Amino acid sequence: MDVEEHVWIRIVVFLCLWHWAASQLAYSISEEVNKGTVVGNLAKDLNINVQELENRDLRVVSSYSKTYLNVNLRSGNLLVEERIDREELCPLTIKCSLKLQAVLSNPMTAHRVEVNILDVNDNSPAFLESRYYLNISESSLTGERYFLPVAVDGDIGSNSVKTYKLSQNEHFSLDVQSGGEHGVSAELVLQKALDREKQSVINLILTAVDGGKPPRTGSLQIHVNVIDVNDNIPAFSKLLYKVRVKENATPGTLVIKLNATDLDEGMNSKILYSFIKRGNIDPSNIFDLNSETGEITVKGGLDYEETPAYEVRVQATDQGASPRSAQAKLLIEIIDINDNPPQISVTSLMTPVKEDAELGTIVALITVSDKDGGKNGVTSCKVVGSVPFKLKSNYKNDYSLVVDGPLDRETTSVYNVTITATDEGAPPLSSNKVITVHVSDVNDNAPKFMETVINVYVKENSPTGSVIYTVNAFDADLDVNAKVTYTLLDSSLKSIPVSSILNINSETGDIISLQSFNYEELKTFHFKVQATDSGVPPLSSNVTVNVLILDENDNNPTMLAPYSEHDAVNIENIPYSAEAGYFVAKIRAVDADSGYNALLSYHLSEPNGNNLFRIGTSTGEIRTKRRMSDNDLKTHPLVVLVSDNGEPSLSATVSIDVVVVESTAEIQTQFRHVPVKEDSFSDLNLYLLIAIVSVSVIFLLSLITLIAVRCHRTDGTFSRYSAPMITTHPDGSWSYSKATQQYDVCFSSDTLKSDVVVFPAPFPPVDGELISINGGDTFTRTQTLPNKEKVGHLYLFSFSALKTASYFFLVLGCLGGGGGIFCLFLSSTIFIFQPLSHYSSAPQVTESQLVKGDQIQLYWYNLSNKS
Repeated sequence: MDVEEHVWIRIVVFLCLWHWAASQLAYSISEEVNKGTVVGNLAKDLNINVQELENRDLRVVSSYSKTYLNVNLRSGNLLVEERIDREELCPLTIKCSLKLQAVLSNPMTAHRVEVNILDVNDNSPAFLESRYYLNISESSLTGERYFLPVAVDGDIGSNSVKTYKLSQNEHFSLDVQSGGEHGVSAELVLQKALDREKQSVINLILTAVDGGKPPRTGSLQIHVNVIDVNDNIPAFSKLLYKVRVKENATPGTLVIKLNATDLDEGMNSKILYSFIKRGNIDPSNIFDLNSETGEITVKGGLDYEETPAYEVRVQATDQGASPRSAQAKLLIEIIDINDNPPQISVTSLMTPVKEDAELGTIVALITVSDKDGGKNGVTSCKVVGSVPFKLKSNYKNDYSLVVDGPLDRETTSVYNVTITATDEGAPPLSSNKVITVHVSDVNDNAPKFMETVINVYVKENSPTGSVIYTVNAFDADLDVNAKVTYTLLDSSLKSIPVSSILNINSETGDIISLQSFNYEELKTFHFKVQATDSGVPPLSSNVTVNVLILDENDNNPTMLAPYSEHDAVNIENIPYSAEAGYFVAKIRAVDADSGYNALLSYHLSEPNGNNLFRIGTSTGEIRTKRRMSDNDLKTHPLVVLVSDNGEPSLSATVSIDVVVVESTAEIQTQFRHVPVKEDSFSDLNLYLLIAIVSVSVIFLLSLITLIAVRCHRTDGTFSRYSAPMITTHPDGSWSYSKATQQYDVCFSSDTLKSDVVVFPAPFPPVDGELISINGGDTFTRTQTLPNKEKVGHLYLFSFSALKTASYFFLVLGCLGGGGGIFCLFLSSTIFIFQPLSHYSSAPQVTESQLVKGDQIQLYWYNLSNKS
């Protein structure tokens, strides 16, 4: 930066002092001389003594950025300070010189110095690019000229470019033209026609020569690209192609790859392939042709049976501006294979087939065909699987499908019969045909009930018109043959037709009651229901219906003599000296219901006597709690409440006045209030007599009937009712056994206080019901009796000491066997057991009933057994 400022200062000073001097010095020097070369002697040329140069401070100043020349103050010589390149200093100019100022001080003077730079041949001709590309069409005519690049030479004059030279070739020549001051130029001239297919690229070398001595040269590589012209047509490798393809070739299978070539290049050589449509035959429907690669592939299905060969014309066209094309013929032969499976057709189908169809009945007519020939067209046919059908050959490929086994619509209503046909090709082909055969229904099944015996439980007093049960029968047949209607079979109950008691809905099977039932009058009855289908002929089946009436608590307890008179005041006397536990009276009552509804309990409802008297809740015995005292009343009115065990409970009351007397002589018997009728029976005695006589008559009739049935039937239907075996035990109990059943009845000698327990030997089952009635104030009920099969009724008659002998003769005739009734008597107790064979299958929890009456205590149980 300091050097530049120093130079500019010199220039300013020089301009200011310009008018002080007018002398000018001129020198000449060649470029590229060595450093230190003497250009001239300024001291001499300026007439200045050498010794004054330093005093006057001789300096050379210029406007150039480089210091090309400098002065030696000792000698006064102008010397070359730095390399001088004329081409750099004065490019593209003919004359080149350095303009300097020689400045002296004391006094200050300036002298202009001009140094001419002489050119030397130090630069070779050069082209702007090393390679030059020239595109010439092969259709160009001879004599056509093409401009070439001009070489540049930094030198001037005779050292510049003077001429051009071209390398040896057969197609081009060089025409060099002189432009005077503008130099020389060269043109390329076509001497011979070009052919790209023979030589597509021509390489030339252009050399530029200057006029220096010795001359210097520069070269340029010229690449002549011969541009193609579509002067060649495509050519197939063959004029006729032959190829064979299997008829089972899948779409996309390669048939052949065509090959056509074109000697041209670029678009002129790019070939596209296409089919030539001839008449109505369009090969593109069957084959695909890749227009670029020439690959022909299978497009549609090939079938030798339809077309054994295809003749196809193909065309190859180039993509030149004026496209040129060529054609070839392609013969495609189809190879026959076994590609057609047999075809199964049903010409006639006779369906549905009745399930009672005979063997050999024709179901369908079948025809098998195969389009292949020879062995490929020979077929065999068969039925696959286990079905009641087979094929019967009629003629060649005609068959009949016939019935070959029994049919049952209820088991299988539809058969899918698979028929397989196979040809004899290699490999063999087969096909299947499924024929659906429907089997029509025939009325061959009777309606069926789910149970052989139906047990129906009906509460007594149920409203009339209620549905007590709905029977249901199933018919395995179909439609009309399965439509079931229900009817009641004619039967009577105590000379009353069942149809007057019950009715049945013929369509739904609802059994409807026509009257209300009373358990006390009718406990059970049975009848049969018939189910009939609507087939032709109709089929039917029966079921037995057992109706068991369930007891309801609809009867109040009834007092028995001597306390049976309504609104009467009963009086009982006891001595003043009576001890605690003294027997005052015994209240007896009966209930027309059964089971727990008839299980009675006794209570004192008036609180006045509760501290002096107590009553056995199960026995009805009134006894004193303690001895009498002077503070006790002489008369104690008691009200006894008798309640059953029903839901809800029903009750009755009786009033007794207990009078305390001083002497036992005043005490009358406990039956003093009973009107004595020695000459006639009481009502209860009459009822008992009628009952025993009736039972005896029923036994005799049953025995006669049993004998008649046994004589008529030999299958031993009633063998299970063998003669009873009665066994006494050391503990005083009696047991009754039959074949597989045994029941024990245990009692004590005091029947008024005894516990009555009935259970099957050897021990009570855990799922039945036991009623134990003891002599205390409470009673217990536990489930011990079996509940699966009702066997019969056991009656226990216990007579008091009075008026018992007159009934013994009626009992003696009861002892019998064979499934009727049998009676035992011991002391004053009579047992009557009646097996209920026609109720043996009723699954019912047993009911127990206790009946107490005047002079007679009646116990009876409905026994049951699981087996």
